[in-house]
Amino acid sequence: LVCAGLEKYGSEEQKIKYLTPLAKGEVIGAFCLSEPEAGSDATSQRTTAIDMGDHYLVNGTKNWITNGGTASTYLVIAQTDAAKGHKGINVLIVEKGMPGFEVGPKEKKMGIRGSDTHTLLFNDVKVPKENRIGADGFGFAFAMSTLNGGRIGIASQALGIAQGAYELALKYSQERVAFGKPIFNHQAIAFKLADMHVKITCARLLIHKAATEKDNGEDIAHSGAMAKLYASEIALEVANEAVQIHGGNGYVSEYHVERMMRDSKITQIYEGTSEIQRIVISRGLVK
Repeated sequence: LVCAGLEKYGSEEQKIKYLTPLAKGEVIGAFCLSEPEAGSDATSQRTTAIDMGDHYLVNGTKNWITNGGTASTYLVIAQTDAAKGHKGINVLIVEKGMPGFEVGPKEKKMGIRGSDTHTLLFNDVKVPKENRIGADGFGFAFAMSTLNGGRIGIASQALGIAQGAYELALKYSQERVAFGKPIFNHQAIAFKLADMHVKITCARLLIHKAATEKDNGEDIAHSGAMAKLYASEIALEVANEAVQIHGGNGYVSEYHVERMMRDSKITQIYEGTSEIQRIVISRGLVK
């Protein structure tokens, strides 16, 4: 989200200063949109960026921020002119260490524990005007455009979880013997694996379609939402079935599928919930 947004919309100066070290892997970035009162309703930004002439004064709270603790570069979506609604929102580049910027404790999450998630606090953070990306009021459009592409990434993450869970389940079904034969040879298990394989294949094709359209410069709001919705839904289904195929072993950490089941759930929530994806898809039907 951070690199793609800077690459597409950042100025040359911003790309040199921020995107280059990000692309080299020297630093990590964080995309800061969600707030306690602004999750799916991204227009309800409470974090403010008051125009002070040569700089903005940022105050507010962001939560559920991926890489919140490890990042050095933060893209912060904030309200500058509430009277303009979503057209009064800007996106600012904030650096770790700026006075008044504080990283809260790491969240204790059900899944994706290898990814640090934090609340961020802004108390009169002075951000130079040159750190604004795009024209005044471009922040909301920036966020929505960037998320459209990011949803293909989350769909791919969901696909990877599903593929991994399926492969572990398939392997286990050929090794585990019950009633005198490997459980794969029992139709109840074989049919589960067949359904898992079909769903994974469908998800992969949807993702490839959306990614191809993105590479071709097409509008991917519709295809990206479809890919993200379907891949995230089947990731949880496939991981759940993988646990079932493992039986009691699937419920313990040694066999990994329980972690995949926990990890899969977040793909239905972040970067747009499944409910939001259905809104995007349904609106696209009548355009």
